[in-house]
Amino acid sequence: MNIRPAEPRDADAIWAILEPVLRAGETYALPRDMTRADAVAYWTGADRETFVAEDGGRVVGTYYIRPNQQGGGAHVCNCGYVTDTAMAGRGIARAMCTHSLDHARARGYRAMQFNFVISTNERAVRLWEEFGFRALTRLPGAFAHPRLGFVDALLMFRTL
Repeated sequence: MNIRPAEPRDADAIWAILEPVLRAGETYALPRDMTRADAVAYWTGADRETFVAEDGGRVVGTYYIRPNQQGGGAHVCNCGYVTDTAMAGRGIARAMCTHSLDHARARGYRAMQFNFVISTNERAVRLWEEFGFRALTRLPGAFAHPRLGFVDALLMFRTL
């Protein structure tokens, strides 16, 4: 698997990965009806670095990294990860997390924080815990899940 910086030519592939996740509305606190233009602009915004994971030349995942806060909080980064739903369970998220941790250290970040991990996204929670993230707090009923109703969100953190 190859992970590289995203380029403008990757917009269609990024959208193809983001769209089913956004439409499902189960793992990201983003509008389920978000347009392609808005979703790609959000994911590849000027305030973040965006990467794609390729397998055999095909984009199978994407992540971004950015400062979680400005000024005195800019030494803590935040990331978002999405894997092609057809490729789930093949280690893509694990590879992207490994890459993001290494990249964060190289950029001088001292910690990584996930602000809003949906508690029912058990695979992601388990993976982040395997990477040493701890749930520092649970936000009761903070996410309106389309099938399960109001579920908790977690704030997860680890030092680098």
